[in-house]
Parts: sequence; C-alpha cells; structure tokens
Amino acid sequence: MNESLLENASRRDFLRKSTLAGGGLVLGFYLNVADSAAKRIAKPSTISESSVFKPNAFIHIAPTGKVTLISKQPEIGQGIKTSLPMVIAEELEVNWLDVQIVQGDLDPIYGSQSAGGSRSTPTNYQEFHKLGATARTMLILAAAELLRVPAAELIAKDSAVHHPASGKQLSYGQLVEKAVSIPVPAPDSVKLKDPKDYKLLGTRIGGVDNPGVVTGKPLFGIDVQLPGMLYATYQKCPAFGGKVVSANLDKIKALPGVKHAFIVEGGTSLKGLLPGVAIVADSTWAAFTARKQLKVVWNEGPAAAQSWAGFSAKAKELSEQAGSDVLRNDGNAKQALDDADKTVEAAYSYPFISHASIEPQNCTAWFKDGGIEIWAPTQNPEAGQKIVTDTLGIPKEKITLHITRSGGGFGRRLIPDYIIESAAIAKQIGVPVKLTWTREDDLQHDQFRAGGFHFLKGGLDDKGKLIAWHNHFVTFAHKVVKDGKETLELGSGANLSGDEFPGRWVENCLLEQTPLECNIPMGPWRAPRSNVFAWVFHSFIDELAHASGRDPLEFRLEILGDKGFIPGTGQQGIPYDVNRMKHVLQHVAEKADWGKKTFSRGQGQGIAFHFSHLGYIAQVAEVTVSKDGKLKVDRVVVATDIGAQIVNLSGAENQVQGSVIDGLGALMFQELNIEKGRIVQSNFGDYPMIRIADAPTRVDVHFLKTDYPVTGLGEPALPPLAPAVCNAIFAATGVRVRQLPLLRTDLSWS
Repeated sequence: MNESLLENASRRDFLRKSTLAGGGLVLGFYLNVADSAAKRIAKPSTISESSVFKPNAFIHIAPTGKVTLISKQPEIGQGIKTSLPMVIAEELEVNWLDVQIVQGDLDPIYGSQSAGGSRSTPTNYQEFHKLGATARTMLILAAAELLRVPAAELIAKDSAVHHPASGKQLSYGQLVEKAVSIPVPAPDSVKLKDPKDYKLLGTRIGGVDNPGVVTGKPLFGIDVQLPGMLYATYQKCPAFGGKVVSANLDKIKALPGVKHAFIVEGGTSLKGLLPGVAIVADSTWAAFTARKQLKVVWNEGPAAAQSWAGFSAKAKELSEQAGSDVLRNDGNAKQALDDADKTVEAAYSYPFISHASIEPQNCTAWFKDGGIEIWAPTQNPEAGQKIVTDTLGIPKEKITLHITRSGGGFGRRLIPDYIIESAAIAKQIGVPVKLTWTREDDLQHDQFRAGGFHFLKGGLDDKGKLIAWHNHFVTFAHKVVKDGKETLELGSGANLSGDEFPGRWVENCLLEQTPLECNIPMGPWRAPRSNVFAWVFHSFIDELAHASGRDPLEFRLEILGDKGFIPGTGQQGIPYDVNRMKHVLQHVAEKADWGKKTFSRGQGQGIAFHFSHLGYIAQVAEVTVSKDGKLKVDRVVVATDIGAQIVNLSGAENQVQGSVIDGLGALMFQELNIEKGRIVQSNFGDYPMIRIADAPTRVDVHFLKTDYPVTGLGEPALPPLAPAVCNAIFAATGVRVRQLPLLRTDLSWS
C-alpha cells in the first residue's frame, strides 16, 4: 500500500493537484438519507486541467492506473480508513498496491461522517460494495466496446479487464477515457461478487497509516502546522460550570511569548463553550508556562457543593424508596421474591471515569473573511460544524472542517467542546491558532463515563431457576429547561432500558430508575451503558447461579431459553436473537474447555456474555490471584458473532484484543473522585492506566461466520470482559467484587 499521507495538504488540495496529470474517471454516490438507493449513484465525470472537480467522489482512477479512494469516516484507531476502502477495492477488482487512500473533509455529499456506536461499517458496507461493483461494471463495458467483444466474455482482476478467449487485456488506466462515456448502470442491476470469491476481504491488511504512525509523520490533529500560527491554552473553572469573576490578565500579557490573554464569557452547556480564560502565545510551551502564573477568581456555582461521597449517601437513601421511573414491570416481582425458595440481594456501584485518550484534545482554527477553517481530530465533524454555527453565528457554508487522524477517541471526540473553544479564540484574534489541552485539562474536563448505583434482588425457586429480578438503578442527570419547564435529563450512557437483559426473560421483573441531579459532564464512553451494565447484571447472575448450586454456563443457558428472536419492547426497541447468543456462549465454553479443567485454589474461570452495538459476544476469563490479593489474568477467550463477513482480519483481531485490554484497565484501576464539584485526580500519577505487566497473558479470538448483516466491532467486545474476570476471581477466591475499580476490593485469601 502506498503511503496515504499528504503532508500539509487537504483533500481538496490533493484532488486539485491530481487534475494536473490529465483526465481520469471519478465515480461517487450521494449519501443523503432522503434519497433512494437508485439516486445515490452519481454520474461519472472527467477530471482535466481546466475542469472544476466537486468533491463528491469516492473513486478516482487516473490514466496512470492509480486508484484513489476517499475515506469519509474519521480514523480514531479503529481501522476504518483501511477497512471501508477495502470493501470498494474488493468489488472493483483492483490491486491493493495500486490504491491510495485520502481522508475526506467534512462534506454533506458524503452523508453522515461520524464515527461512534460501531456504526461506520454496518452503515456503509452494502453501499460501498455497490459503488465498487458499479465502477467495475463500467470498466468492463468500456473494455467490451474497445475490444469489440461481449461484456459477458470479460472478467476484471488485478486492476485490468481480461478477455480470456483471446488473451487480451486492458488496464484500468487504459480504460479511463472510454469509461467516462459509459452510462452509469442502475445500482440494482449491478452484480456483486460472491463472498466465496473474495480475495481481499477477510485477509490481514495493515493500516494505511501505519508507516506514517511508526515514523512520526504529521497525521494527528496535534501535528497541524500553519504559517503564522499561534498557540493557545484555555483555563476553565475547576468546579464544573463556574464563571470567571476576574483574572490577572495584565500580568499574563507581559510574560515572554504571550500575544493575547482574555476572558471568554461562554455559556452554561457542559458540552459547549464554558466560561474561561484564553492565553495565546508564540509557542505551546510559552502558553503553558504563562498559565502557571494565571490567577482567576471564580464564581464556582452550585457544582461546588457536590461530591462522590454525597452522591453515594443519597443513592443509598433513594434505594430504600420506590424508583421515580418504572422501566419494566412484568408479573409481580415483589410477590415472587417473597415466595422464592431463595433470594439474593446485592448492591453494585461504579465511579465516573475518563476516556484518557493518548492524544489530548486539540483543534486548530483560522478565522478570516467572515468564515473559519478548522483542523480537528474529531469523531463527529458535523457536531463540530453545528456548534460553531450555533455559538459564533458563522454560517455553515463558511465553515471548512478538515478531519485529522485522532490519537484515540473511545467516544470522547463525539463531543465538540474543544472545537468551539478553539474557534472562539480564533475569531477573537484573527490568525491561525492551535488550542492544546494539557493532560490535566483532558482528565479534569472530560465528558466522563457516568457513575452509577444498582440495588438488586433475585429470587430462585426450589429447582434453582431464576423466577424474579428487581433492579433499582440510581443514576445521574443534568437539570435542563425543556418547553419552558425544568426537568432532569439523564446523562449520556446513564440511562437504563427496560429491554436490558434479563428484562425480557424473567417472568417477574421490575426495573426502576431514579436520577440524581449533578453538574458533572457526561458523555459516551466505549460501549455506552453496556460497559457497566454487563458487569453489574452478569456478575449478579453469577451470584444467583452459585446460590442455586448450579453451573454458571448451564444457569445462563436456561435463562436464555428457547425464545428464538425477541422483538424490542423498550424505548430503545432493540431486538435480540437468542440463538445467536446461545451459539457464541456455547462456542466460547468449548474453546475455553469450560468445566473440563481442574484449578488450584487461587485460580479460576469465569464466564459472561453481552449483546451490544448489534454484536453477540461471550467471554471466558482465567485468572490467578495470589494469597495477598494480586491479580493476573492468564487467558481471555472471546467468541464473537458480528455477521457474515470479517472485513479486515488484522483490524478485527486488534479491536477485540484492544477491547479486552481497555476493559481490563477500566476494571482494575480507573476511578475519579469528586470533591467540591471538581475532579480530584489530575494526571496519570493518580489516575493509573493498565501497563503491559497487567495485560492478559493470552487473548484468544474466535469469529463465528453467520448469515447476518455485517456489524461493527469497536465496542461490543468490551462489556463482557469485566464480569468474566470478576466471576473468575470469585471462582478462585470466594471474593465477590461489587464495587469498581478492583483496587477498592481486597482480593486476598487464605
């Protein structure tokens, strides 16, 4: 694969420069959700030195045979910049070595360009197949005219069209001029390849940016450089939502390298432009150094009265009352619990945590001539554009947003607070400016994964069958005004669905939810909701299995039962295929030799499964816990069902292994304490991340190929990890983990 990096050049620059080499075939499709599939295929056009190219194309084939594919989704480490172009290349029958990938800027012609919720692959998979097949069909038709043979006698392979009967062939570059004149076939008339004939999909392909990453090329937002650029830092109130009263701006302006220092009034949205003080200097170092001497008087507001200790006490108090919202009420859970042969009761809690991506938030912006140009490592460029329009009044058509590679995202970069901060500073000073958050900013002003409290009761009959389930979930919410009335709006990732397992399975099931008002920013964290709900529910199910004296695998399979396909019933309305889940659960048990191994005291196996982001995943963890409580995860076995095709085997394995390690790090170490409305931790010294020594010795990944639509993999492999490990810890030590992170629980045994 040729290097995809175009240093110091936007995608539009590349496409403009590419025209200088002469004509080419460009094929694209419109991804307007209001359009029918037939309308999404755009007409081909030639590119010449004198023509103007509108950036609506995904495929560009030059007369030299070079194929350029536009990647529209942000690359945040999930491999989408490689995998989605692979889909086009497969159908196009192009040699991967002839392909160059260029990152697309934000442009409505592409449709949605966000990267979150593991939706990039399922949203684009079929369309990209059609696009590649359409281009291939046009090239074959062009060759048929030039060779004067029926198109049915031709085949495409290795970037050329071949006529096996005569041995003649024409390269794609040779066909460009003729292909331009070929009418675009209707999408439904194009024949897609049979999956058994795939040559590229399902193989191991290295990331297109890998050479640039390992050699330190400027791929990331933090690498952006522009002529005459200045550098900014932005100080917000330590207590969330606080306002600036005054600051020692005159002193700051007199410091070496400082060009500007000013107060930004900001607003009240925790996801938007909050009040603060901007310092702009001739280097990042000068800006950071000056900030150390900044003295701000703050009006800290109501957040200053909030603390994690206070939240915990309030949650316990609320747990003894009826929930404010009933999400599911099947049968009579209270009566069934009273009548149960055995009941189990437990309280589970987990803290707020940070995304802690390796690249801190940053954004470069240049305001000029009433418009603004932005370079951002973002997962959600549309939201970045919208917030600039809504906050600064800059028309959408005057905003250019370049999508850079992101150094990790995990949901954090879906929220554009750092983009609007950079844009507001740029509008004030009128020259290019790069805003860079410090690590402390990144940790203390994140859009955090919400904490939560679950108060659970389960009832078993005399045969050890689960007959009753009650969960009172105390969660977090922000006070907002809607339709002129104040209301509590649940935080992102802090809402429970009535469909959550085992909500549709247990005959007597009561799910309640009570919000706690807070001023803590909350945002999606890898596999929102599922990343904590899986730990709570599948740990408690394990408690019930052991209380019943039954094998945890057998107990889970009995709960799943023979329901087949269960439609969604709650607000989210997500259907559930029981057979798919049972299949992965049985498969992972087989691969892990569940029930066939003998473990010494201090060693054990745990099992868990979870459905999220359309993926069916089951995991078995094997652990060793020393007598003094030190944990080592020896092996994690993962079985996944994400549909009919793995796009890039290398990338898929990486996503699963990364999910396991990421989930283990959050389980073992990550915790944020809140005092006086602010985050206590400030850097990796008091917010430890997982190290190599703590990673599992082995992660075995198994993909089940099924006849279902292809889904994403960035998130669904993470949720089952925590309960599988905690259930293994119980098997090894008899210690049940009900509070996160693990360092809060004494795992020692004798």
